[in-house]
Amino acid sequence: MPTPLLSVFLAILISSSTTTADEATPVTRFQQYLRFKTAHPNPNYTAPVSFLTSIAESLGLKAQTFEFVAEKPVLLLTWTGSNPSLPSLLLNSHLDSVPAEPSKWIHPPFAAVRDQDGKIFARGAQDDKCIAIQYLEAIRNLKGRGFVPARTVHVSYVPEEEIGGEDGAQKFVASQVFDELRVGFVLDEGQASVNDEFRVFYADRSPWKVIIKAIGQPGHGSRMYDNGATENLMESVEVISRFRESQFDVLKAGKAPASEVISVNPVYLKAGIPSPTGFVMNMQPSEAEAGYDVRMPPAADPDLMRKRIAEEWAPAERNMTFEIQEKGPIRDLKGNPLVTATDDSNPWWSVFKQAIAAAGGKLGKPEILASTTDARFMRELGIPALGFSPMTNTPILLHDHNEFLEESVFLKGIGVYEHVISSLSSFEAVNDV
Repeated sequence: MPTPLLSVFLAILISSSTTTADEATPVTRFQQYLRFKTAHPNPNYTAPVSFLTSIAESLGLKAQTFEFVAEKPVLLLTWTGSNPSLPSLLLNSHLDSVPAEPSKWIHPPFAAVRDQDGKIFARGAQDDKCIAIQYLEAIRNLKGRGFVPARTVHVSYVPEEEIGGEDGAQKFVASQVFDELRVGFVLDEGQASVNDEFRVFYADRSPWKVIIKAIGQPGHGSRMYDNGATENLMESVEVISRFRESQFDVLKAGKAPASEVISVNPVYLKAGIPSPTGFVMNMQPSEAEAGYDVRMPPAADPDLMRKRIAEEWAPAERNMTFEIQEKGPIRDLKGNPLVTATDDSNPWWSVFKQAIAAAGGKLGKPEILASTTDARFMRELGIPALGFSPMTNTPILLHDHNEFLEESVFLKGIGVYEHVISSLSSFEAVNDV
C-alpha cells in the first residue's frame, strides 16, 4: 500500500500530466472526468460541463446548457434520429458527488489513480461518473460503425442529485425544455453487482426528512414533573424505535428486502443548555429536537405514515410538533406508485432485456433501489425509467472510502451500452408518449 506522501506525489504527477487527443482513450477520458472536484458542498460544475461538451462536439452531438437555477447547469446532448417523430430515449446521469475524507483513502479521492491491478480509485467512480462517460463512448463506437438511431437519443447531465435534485433534475423535468424532448423511456443510474448478474431497478424509495420537536416547562434539574421537553422527546424516540424495530424484524426474517420496508434512522438529537464546559446539568431545557431519515418504498401509504407521525410520533397533547420534508414525489401525477413495469405490459422492458442478453449479460431479478435517484422525477410524469449501471463482480462502494471501478468492468460496460442504446433507439413499436 502506498504511503500517504507517495499517493499525494502520484496524484500531483498524474494531475499535472496532459493527454493529447491522439493519446486519449476511453479510460483516460474517464480519469479526466473523475478528477473534477464535484463534491458538495461546493461542487465545480463549470469544468466538467466544458469537458463533456468538448467530447460531445467532437462526436457531432448537439450540446445545450440550461440553468434553471443560477450556477447549477443542466447539460443536454442530442443525437438526432432518422425518425424524430418517435418518442426519444434519454440517458441521464448526475454531475455532482458526495464529499470524501482524503485521510481515509489509499489514494487521493480526486486523483483517479489507476493501480497495478487496473482499479481506478476516485470519488464518483461508481456513483455515477462511470455511466456519464460510458454513454459517450458507446455513442462514439456506434457512430464509428455508421449506426443511425431511429429515435432521437438525448444524454443529460444534471446537478444536485446527491442533495435531493430539487435544483437539478426536478426543475429540468418540470421545464418546457424537457417537455419538448418528448421522452419515451429513460435510463438512469443503478448500482454495482457483487456477482455476475447485472442489477436493474424499477423504482426508488422516496426520502423523507422528519424533524420531531418537543417543548416543555424549564425548571431546576432536581424537580420531577410531567411533560418536560426532553422527557416528551424521549418518549417519542421510544415509540419511533419500536416502529423501526418492527420494520427491521421483517427485513431480518427475510420476508422482504431492505428496499421494500420503511427504513427509519435517527440522524441527530438536540437538547440541553450549552455551557463553556459542556451543558448546564442543573437545568431542564424548554426545547428538544430529533431528526430522522425515513425512506418510503413505493407500496407504502404516505397518508397513513403522516397520520402515524402526527398521532404517535409527535402528538400535540404532549406538546409535540413535527416537520416532514418530502424530498420528491412518492406517487405519479395520476396517483399511482412510482414504479416502472418489468413485464410484457412494458414493451421497453422486453427490448432492454433482449439487449442485455445480446451483450452476453444476465439480468438479476428487478429490484427497488433502497436509496433514491433522479429517475423518480421522470416516473412522476408516467415515463418508464430503469436504473442501470453495468458493473458486475464489483463491491458496492458508492459513498464509501476508496471507491473504485476496475478498468475491465468500465470497458465492458461501454459494450453493454452499445447494445442497449442501439436496441432501444431502433425500437419503433412505441410511437406515442
